[in-house]
Amino acid sequence: MAELLFRQDPYLKSCEATVVAVHGDSIELDRTVFYPLGGGQAGDTGKIGQWRVLDTRKGPVADQVLHVLEPGANLTTGSKVETQLDWERRHRLMRLHTALHLLGAVVKAPVTGGRINDDKAHLDFDIEMERLVKDAIEARLNELVKTGVQTRPMWITDAELDARPELVKTMSVAPPRGEGRVRLLEIPGIDLQACGGTHVANTAEIGTLKVVRIRSEGKRNKRVTLELA
Repeated sequence: MAELLFRQDPYLKSCEATVVAVHGDSIELDRTVFYPLGGGQAGDTGKIGQWRVLDTRKGPVADQVLHVLEPGANLTTGSKVETQLDWERRHRLMRLHTALHLLGAVVKAPVTGGRINDDKAHLDFDIEMERLVKDAIEARLNELVKTGVQTRPMWITDAELDARPELVKTMSVAPPRGEGRVRLLEIPGIDLQACGGTHVANTAEIGTLKVVRIRSEGKRNKRVTLELA
């Protein structure tokens, strides 16, 4: 199990760490600022020592993070290393992930899936196509961005989450469990749900949003795609 520093502070860009395991082209660290692919959010990239981190994935054990290194990297167990995020990429992911929380609050329908990449993000809704009006959605999103609401992460127990199933809003993505508690993100007056991803501290930090596409992905999946302006 690694110490997941991004859970306490998603704005940390670097840290010192020790290599605790090597698995082919992937390594584990005792502590990390790298967010692993999960919850629809892409894994972080960056550098560990002189080596590029091409991707970050979850291992089969809770809080196990695998940092996928470029070919030829030769780090060994016990090595002391300096880690460095591709910060501009991570920050775009944070802005877009927080934007999807706003989108889920604007479109009043069950969320059937979603994805956050560094260039765009989308949510899928179980809703009639004619109810998704591009200009109206975009205008409301940017109103919420401009309100400048502080986001608030918090933790509840697994039992508390089980008693409040409405906090799990994405049908295809289960919140991360395994240590007896689950992380929530609250945007007061706008959204509250279980989410283990990384987010900006204030909605104003998202910046202007564009709804670039609305299309059908099947009978129960209408996809709304956002980009940062």
